[in-house]
Amino acid sequence: MWLALTGVRNKKILSGWTDASLRRRYTQLPGRTKRLPAIIARIRGTPVRACMLAMFCGCLSQPNPVLARGGSISPVNLIAPEAVREVLAQHFVLPKELLKDENERAVFMRRAQREIPELLATEGFFSGEAVLRAVSRTGVLELEVITGPRTLVTEVNIEFRGDLSLPEVQRNKRVLQLRAAWSLQSGAPFRSAAWDEAKANFLAQVARQDYAAARLVESSAQVDPANAGARLHVVVDSGPRFLFGELRVSGLERYEELLVSRYATFRYGQPYQRDLLLSFQTQLQNLPQFSLVIVNLDTVPEATRADTNQAAVTAPVEVQVVEAQSRKIAVGIGYSTNNGVRNELNYQSYNFLNQAWTLNSAVVLEQNRQTVSAGLATNPDPLGYHLTWKASEERTQIQGLETMRDKFGVTRSRTLFGIETGIGLNWQQERRLPQGGIRETDQALVLDTFLIRRTVDNPLFPMSGALTELKLGGASKSLLSDQDFARSYLRHQVWVPLGERDVVSLRIEGGYTAATTRLGIPQEYLFRVGGTQTVRGFAYQSLGFHEGGAVVGGRVMATGSVEYTHWFGNWGGALFGDAGGAADVAPDLRVSQGYGTGARWRSPVGPLALDLARGKGQPGSRFHFSIAVAF
Repeated sequence: MWLALTGVRNKKILSGWTDASLRRRYTQLPGRTKRLPAIIARIRGTPVRACMLAMFCGCLSQPNPVLARGGSISPVNLIAPEAVREVLAQHFVLPKELLKDENERAVFMRRAQREIPELLATEGFFSGEAVLRAVSRTGVLELEVITGPRTLVTEVNIEFRGDLSLPEVQRNKRVLQLRAAWSLQSGAPFRSAAWDEAKANFLAQVARQDYAAARLVESSAQVDPANAGARLHVVVDSGPRFLFGELRVSGLERYEELLVSRYATFRYGQPYQRDLLLSFQTQLQNLPQFSLVIVNLDTVPEATRADTNQAAVTAPVEVQVVEAQSRKIAVGIGYSTNNGVRNELNYQSYNFLNQAWTLNSAVVLEQNRQTVSAGLATNPDPLGYHLTWKASEERTQIQGLETMRDKFGVTRSRTLFGIETGIGLNWQQERRLPQGGIRETDQALVLDTFLIRRTVDNPLFPMSGALTELKLGGASKSLLSDQDFARSYLRHQVWVPLGERDVVSLRIEGGYTAATTRLGIPQEYLFRVGGTQTVRGFAYQSLGFHEGGAVVGGRVMATGSVEYTHWFGNWGGALFGDAGGAADVAPDLRVSQGYGTGARWRSPVGPLALDLARGKGQPGSRFHFSIAVAF
């Protein structure tokens, strides 16, 4: 509105604008030179059109007004460049009502001319000012913000004191690395927020390794407004070099100190590394026995002792814990399109037999599956391995196949460098009752191994990274099994980010069971696909080998999927395509295809997914509901 009034009010502007001057003003914007003659020819000739031309070119050159909060026009029309518009909108308070007289306007202008230059200085504009351009007939003030040139960093001087300043090759090498990592280098715009962030990040980098007591001794920024330059000076005292000392644990009541010390990621006398300390705290925090864990290195001089052999300080590691309730009973209800309504009763004990073992037992009743299970997990040994004992009884009714299964097994596993590995021995007996098919009772004693490697940025909401899962297992007739077989399974999934809000997920999956026949092999070691996280658009486990009126597991399987997701904050939309199938032998494998769209919501337990998919050759579309995490 201000630009239009300016064009009408100041008629001298119209008489002073020639085609050449218009061309100069307009062609300052890239990519518009070719369109200018046609624009001038169409609107030149009449006073009204000339006025429109003046307004048009004025709009191209003038900064945009800053609106009042909520989008309404303020009694003060604040004209400011894009670079400072956000900080002014957040921190400079505009009046809500028209200023009635000259006194109120004078008070406001004194405040504006005091506060606005201070705000501009935080963005690196040290010669800025606020100028009152006009007052409209209605009393609206036109206040223009002139920023002047932005201040740039011209010189950075970083000085070290303490152990890091000693003349030694490794120390000198690290000093060079730290100076190179300083984020506010020469030529960068000088902003208050960037200055504070650079100092905080720099101090954190120094304290990340060896120097846990590093501190910022001095910092200054000498600004030259006339030349728009800033000279930065930082002094950091690294303090002494630290080594990890003994563990000091407090807060334990029910558990032995061994429960904490076995998860230590460092050894006594090892050079201090903050990442090791954080990893130790994370592992303890993930234990169900604790509700709160605080780990830090005691760098107080009175609590340390000098190691004369290594010219360092050995400091104890303090661990403060708050124990969680040792027993918990949970009742849950849920729903999935694969198994229908879910009701669950769960009992957990985190100090079973006073050994800090975890007992987990559950009764789960679903529309297609009913399960009673119990599991016992021991604590890891010095190498990080722990045992998990499991027993369960399960009944399923899926795609015309009814199964009743009893299982018992033990698995030895550990996680090292982000890779989870394990080996287990599992026995099961299964009764299968296919509609119109062969009824039989199978048993197998299976030796299973697995490997899972996760390299994702966020386990619950992955935007980049990969997941690889490999399983191998087998059984022999000579060892409590009805059939000889060897089963292999591989799944690989990657997440590729496209900007900050978009991600593409790709998944491939395959499995093969080597055996002379599928008969005598429990369904867990055969393959059926269809439904959520396999081939959407088809019913759950509806793709497999047809036996009578039922779909049973086959010896070969392959699936693939591609999915694109765009996030609108905590909500997202997805487009996807799936393909795959299962059969008893490879030549009979037929690939079925499904495609569709879905909605995503970032819940506390992971992204919930509601998909509408259409399977090729299917009579209609299907809804699929799940937690969209493939872990």
